[in-house]
Amino acid sequence: MVGTRFDAMKTRLFRQSVRLVTPLEDKSRLLLLGWTIVVAAACLLRIAFPVTPATGITDALILYVPHMLILTSPFFAYWAANALLPRGTEFAQPAIRLARLGRWRPLNALSARDHPAFGPVGIMASLLIGMLLNVPIRTAEFMTAVPAMTGSAPLWGQMIYMAMATDLIAMNFLYTLCFFMALRRHPFFPRMLLLTWGLDVASQILVANYVGSAPFLPTSVAASIAPLLDSNLKKAAISIAIWLPYLLLSERVNVTYRWRQSA
Repeated sequence: MVGTRFDAMKTRLFRQSVRLVTPLEDKSRLLLLGWTIVVAAACLLRIAFPVTPATGITDALILYVPHMLILTSPFFAYWAANALLPRGTEFAQPAIRLARLGRWRPLNALSARDHPAFGPVGIMASLLIGMLLNVPIRTAEFMTAVPAMTGSAPLWGQMIYMAMATDLIAMNFLYTLCFFMALRRHPFFPRMLLLTWGLDVASQILVANYVGSAPFLPTSVAASIAPLLDSNLKKAAISIAIWLPYLLLSERVNVTYRWRQSA
């Protein structure tokens, strides 16, 4: 009885994951439109009421450019995915295997597609949605924790603003690109996600050291920025701890992205 209920629940969750993932590709432009409306409004509000006023073109550019790049970074990732990872394409497998844990039997492209574990669904759907949600969550955290600065702000304020904005722009681009690589079943997706995690961890450490070296940095400001960097670092570390074993050993990941099944 318990086994039957568990199987029924597992089947129901699997079908829900399929219904969730299947329309994501077709709804990409709608999601980007929603992103544009919300983030553009937030950016315009911040630009209209910066902490320090802009006294010249250079001061204004320091305020405008990071916000425009924050807004457009997912679009750049989408355009890069369309240019480098055309939808519906079967991509060649890498010549060198890095994931060597377990015993696996190679499959050809047709056999992999016919395998029951093929496709970014099931538990993989949670990873896809997590990568997608990471972008608006980190953006919202930045908007609430880091005030908008112009070139007339103190040097320590400009350093914090530019460092945190650069980190957000890069990570939004990379996580969005990883999302499309996973959705389009590109073989390099696991490697790209691992690289993105590593860059995320390194970025938080570098930003912390850079901001900490800012001259005359008020203690209260440092105390308010530290939780955001700590939160980003913990999220990346938790993601690695949870998902790296899955990326290495999951039958679905190996069938979908590496064209191999357990021997």
